[in-house]
Amino acid sequence: MLFAVSLTSSALTVFLYQRLEGPGRVLWNNGETGEVRYAGLVDKLFNARSTSSFLSSSPTDFIMAAEVSTPAVVNIRALLESGGGIWGSGSLTGSSGSGVIMSPDGFVVTNHHVVENSRDIRVTLADKRQYQAKLVGSDPSTDIALLKIEEFDLPFMLFGNSDSIRVGEWVLAVGNPFNLESTVTAGIVSAKGRNINILGGVTSIESFIQTDAAVNPGNSGGALVNTAGELIGINTAIITESGSYEGYSFAVPSNLVQKVLRDLREYGEVQRAFLGVNIEDLDSEVAREIGLPNADGVRVTRINNNGAAADAGLKAGDIILGLNNARVKRTPELQEYVGRFRPGDRINVEYWRNGQKYNVNVLLKDLNNSTKVASFVKGDELESDLGFELRNLSREEQQRTHIQGAMVSSIRRGSIVHDTNMQPGFIITSVNGNRVSDISETMECIRNAYNSLVLDGYYEGEPDLYSYRFRKHN
Repeated sequence: MLFAVSLTSSALTVFLYQRLEGPGRVLWNNGETGEVRYAGLVDKLFNARSTSSFLSSSPTDFIMAAEVSTPAVVNIRALLESGGGIWGSGSLTGSSGSGVIMSPDGFVVTNHHVVENSRDIRVTLADKRQYQAKLVGSDPSTDIALLKIEEFDLPFMLFGNSDSIRVGEWVLAVGNPFNLESTVTAGIVSAKGRNINILGGVTSIESFIQTDAAVNPGNSGGALVNTAGELIGINTAIITESGSYEGYSFAVPSNLVQKVLRDLREYGEVQRAFLGVNIEDLDSEVAREIGLPNADGVRVTRINNNGAAADAGLKAGDIILGLNNARVKRTPELQEYVGRFRPGDRINVEYWRNGQKYNVNVLLKDLNNSTKVASFVKGDELESDLGFELRNLSREEQQRTHIQGAMVSSIRRGSIVHDTNMQPGFIITSVNGNRVSDISETMECIRNAYNSLVLDGYYEGEPDLYSYRFRKHN
């Protein structure tokens, strides 16, 4: 009897509560309210069968990837020339970063900004061995540089496919800062194709892999590694207000790095191909107006005269949707993809015009609208005999200085040229009175000179002509 009374009383209490209180309300974080949804009402959502299946995995194991990558990541210490003008009164400062060994015979990749304007580069391996490094070549437009140390049987890393990585994928950032030795941090890929406007110049390529793996000063030039132990990027930059890591780090994709290194090794400079267009991201409003289902694509705003796109019949207003069957969603992706090719290469461009898709085969050109790859000029003899190295001026440098010639990129301390007080950055415009316009003509004139040399030229920003005289052999 007592049990029956209790049960009736409980039922009556619940009935009256529901009638008097009405439906429950909840306050969301944004201040809006909504009905309370009890678990039983959404059971079918949690128990619904998906059309795709996946296997649950145990926590990701980073041990193998760390063991493979850390021996191949090195510390780089560069002595830099700073200030003081052209008469050698500048001071020497140090720059420290990381690098990655890419071959057993000592080729090392790092960032251009780590070794820029350096006079002496030292590489320290993970096992503490130290080497003098030679700068093979450097590319400011991608912030990639290639070094060479004289050693064999070195640990090295294999390239992975940066196109295959996905947002949310686990990655490792491996560096070798000077005071911490090898460091390994983990994170996920936060985004791809990021442009953060850190590289100067209109021809720069910024299509960074963004991660939340901790990358701090000294890790520039280090490795971004997938869980298979493959190199998928070179860590380059962080976004920070404090000067330390704050959750955003950026790496140059390995597919672009690989192409730049091939060029630097084979030609001494990067062989850049261009479509010959000005472009901008497509927005949703324009996409609706022209009949595209979404805003994935790149809009051509201008066609350069005699460029690759002009020859192929592309027009301003066309929307580029893909290159070689790879979808192109944003401007950085297009720039990175084209940057993997050399002048003279052909690519297939898919584009949208007047409500239809078209495909066209495009023969890529360089900035001078040439399809030829620049010939490689070996400068080892200049470095060994005279003590300096030369490089061609970039198109931007030629436009900025209005000078044609060959630039002195480095000078060995104690060499014949060093004794003349010549400084890196000197642009040679004539050799023994003969005008020269590039490195090939400069080296030919130096080779043909019997003994005495007179190198005339300019420093950027200095109006006066400078002349250096010396003998080829002491």
